[in-house]
Amino acid sequence: MNKATIQILYFEDLSVGMRETISKTVRNEDVIGFAELSGDHNPIHLSEHFARKTRFGGRIVHGLYTASLISAVIGMRLPGPGSVYISQSLNFLGPVKIGDVIDISVEVVELTEKGRRVRLQCECRVGDKVVLEGQGILSVPPAPKPRHANA
Repeated sequence: MNKATIQILYFEDLSVGMRETISKTVRNEDVIGFAELSGDHNPIHLSEHFARKTRFGGRIVHGLYTASLISAVIGMRLPGPGSVYISQSLNFLGPVKIGDVIDISVEVVELTEKGRRVRLQCECRVGDKVVLEGQGILSVPPAPKPRHANA
């Protein structure tokens, strides 16, 4: 992910059907860092020896790490800085493994003037397989009012 790519959209800038996608290759360091940050040291994420004996046949990435990438799209691209989460539903549909490239997409599916609420369809894919999907509800700031010069 490119940290420098920020897009700021206000409620008035949004329309149903707008979509943003970013891609992220999961590195071993990401999984270790997320375990440290979250306190989730489940060996299915950290021990190849343990994980090889599971139904996944190897280490898998924390589901909430994958979900956190949705927040990156929302906070940096659509709608961008200033938007605030109200809720997020998540359905975990498949594992993500270290080295996988995750495509994270959000799409505007509903706009509600009251409270400037935006409903987003969120999806994470590895190749052509959806590994996570859900919906997010956000509050998005209004466009700044133009300042008038004193005459």
